[in-house]
Amino acid sequence: MLRSSKLLALALVIAMFGSISVAQAQDELNALVWCDHTDPELLEPFEEEFGVRVNVRDYEGTGVGLSILDQSRPGDWDVFVVDSVDIPRVVEQGILAPLNPDDFPLDDVFEPVLLPELHVIDEVMYAVPQKFGYNTIAFNNEVVDLEDVSSIDILFSDEYNIAIYDYYIPIINMVAVSMGMDPADITSEDLPAIQEALFEMKDNAALVGDVVQVQTALATGEVDIITGGGEYSTAVLNAENPALDWILPEEGGIRWQQAIGVLADSEQPELATAFVQYILSPEGQAALATSSCYWGMPANSQAALSDEQKEILRWDSQPEFIDNSFPYFIPDAELDAEMLDVWTEFLQR
Repeated sequence: MLRSSKLLALALVIAMFGSISVAQAQDELNALVWCDHTDPELLEPFEEEFGVRVNVRDYEGTGVGLSILDQSRPGDWDVFVVDSVDIPRVVEQGILAPLNPDDFPLDDVFEPVLLPELHVIDEVMYAVPQKFGYNTIAFNNEVVDLEDVSSIDILFSDEYNIAIYDYYIPIINMVAVSMGMDPADITSEDLPAIQEALFEMKDNAALVGDVVQVQTALATGEVDIITGGGEYSTAVLNAENPALDWILPEEGGIRWQQAIGVLADSEQPELATAFVQYILSPEGQAALATSSCYWGMPANSQAALSDEQKEILRWDSQPEFIDNSFPYFIPDAELDAEMLDVWTEFLQR
């Protein structure tokens, strides 16, 4: 629950906007989000505290989110959840409103995920980190030998049934890591070799699919390994099947990170800001980290998680995991188009 001081702060802000009544401001809040924000256990405490209904629409992929915004009227949406690496291009389009850093517990955020080069543009903060995790190797530990998945080379083997997560950025990044590269160093000249490695991976794969498809395939035993899997694909199923596991291979993995901000054309920015504050609170972070859609590490180190939940998320291993992982490499427009061409050929193979 939000502290009463936050409710008072909201009331004071509303008072500054004399033309907006409390009833109007607290009627509904519209949030364009990832599926982990649709869980009632996350939304209900905020709704009860503010007497507001939070309407959520989930999407997958920043391009889809931007398309939804393009097709919406100004003011239709108040809150936007976005991949942290996409914040600069979203800000460039004037989509996000500036935020006051003092409104958020940034001192409690794990330092490696603060990434001011993404969340702060021209010395103005536009979004706050809220959750992170890894695209790496997920597997069934009753079928797969732990030593085999300790190296990323297993993803090019035909020893096990393997599914590939259908998202070009992390998988191409993983291939680069397997070649001994830092993904941030990928250039056009590297793409032929990366494409060859992708084709080799595809030849040995049983399935290429979205999050739900690859997760289901692992849970049902259709596949033994997910390329690009991680805690997001196994932790939520831990109670049902503790054999579903994940690992960062010795070469390293890819670290994903998501952020949340207020839309520039929101008609109730004070309520939207309060929602972002709630999401960053210890209670909000715990609910978000253990969402029924997928689990992930909370950005706030004070998240109100149980010891069991922390163990499932491998809380104590995070310094080692962060050191042995690479943040998503997002190419410029020209290289991105070339990478998409490579991925399209990979899918069509």
